[in-house]
Amino acid sequence: MTYEPGRNRSWLLRLVIAFSFAQAAVSMARPAVSYRALALGADERAVGVIAGVYALLPLFAAVPLGRRTDHGRCAPLLPIGVVLISGGCALSGLAGSLTAMAAWSGVMGLGHLCFVIGAQSIVARQSAPDEQDRNFGHFTIGASLGQLVGPVAAGALIGGPDMAGTSALALLVAAGGCAVAFTSLWRIEFRRTRTDARAAKGPAARVPVHRILRTRGVPGGIFISLAVLSATDILTAYLPVVGEHRGIAPSVIGVLLSLRAGATIACRLVMTPLINWLGRSVLIATTCLLAALLCAGIALPVPVWALGVMLVLLGFCLGVGQPLSMTTVVQAAPPGARSTALALRLTGNRLGQVAAPASAGLIAGVAGTAAPFVMLGGLLLVAATLGFRGAPVERPEGARGTARATTTQAAPAAESTADNGA
Repeated sequence: MTYEPGRNRSWLLRLVIAFSFAQAAVSMARPAVSYRALALGADERAVGVIAGVYALLPLFAAVPLGRRTDHGRCAPLLPIGVVLISGGCALSGLAGSLTAMAAWSGVMGLGHLCFVIGAQSIVARQSAPDEQDRNFGHFTIGASLGQLVGPVAAGALIGGPDMAGTSALALLVAAGGCAVAFTSLWRIEFRRTRTDARAAKGPAARVPVHRILRTRGVPGGIFISLAVLSATDILTAYLPVVGEHRGIAPSVIGVLLSLRAGATIACRLVMTPLINWLGRSVLIATTCLLAALLCAGIALPVPVWALGVMLVLLGFCLGVGQPLSMTTVVQAAPPGARSTALALRLTGNRLGQVAAPASAGLIAGVAGTAAPFVMLGGLLLVAATLGFRGAPVERPEGARGTARATTTQAAPAAESTADNGA
């Protein structure tokens, strides 16, 4: 059975459901890992290192997986990702040392990468060019739903005098929740796309990585995605630390993180009219600029209600970057290398997830727990500049029919999880 771009989108709904469960598990596990690490004696630097290891294995695996996806099936990566996420969550909860927690956090990150590469490849292959903004936006709603539910569930379970025990319970529950993704995933797993069948007949010539990275729009899309995901990641990992220092309960922190995720969902539901109103480049640049100011504002010792307002506005602004950077990279990349281009985007994401938490940990240890959010403000400010200057030339309306036909005949195209992102 094959899919046709622009027709039945039940595959997208099933993919969103599966992604919601996988991302909820990750979003529940990330703060739980931070709380468990703190309970086991970790300081701010150690929390940053453990958060960075989550992205270390994916940093080296993304491009090889993207190459393989360009010339083969993408659906098998989905169940592999679910197994690795579930295993990483469960074993993080059972680990008794910070070293073991860091290792299993890396396994969790590798599973999230596998799932996201496979899922993004399916979305890109099954979407015509004029459907990509909408379909990637709907796909990332799955990540936002997971980010909405996960922190609240973590906050409900974690607390009391036995922080190590309750955080371990939250990690085990996250592992079970991720396994539920199989109920929606199996119908996608056993179907082949037309491009899958064509790729099985023989591999196409590889496009060099340096050529992909030199294509206008690809570097800017990668950096924008890196900045937005780093902001989301550090919010998830470091808001619990800020809460500990300001006397905010874990349950309140969970609600605040979920408010941020809910605003991201709202943003993605109105993505199409926003693009029609402002255009993709202006929308990306404006939201990154506003997000930079809001991230810097979190560093201020504001009341909890003001922190909640800032997180809602920040969630709405951060909701733009991920889906539109996917579209930017897919449409800018050379035909036959779109999965690899999206894998390079994910490599940039993971590089940010390694460097940003580690840098945040160092900055927090020296300048205080709020300082990493000032760093994020600077990162998003650079992304706003690239949003104006680094976007590819957008196709005119009349060229969409030709672009649709070219995409249908081209080699396979391929992401936050994920996050995670998301």
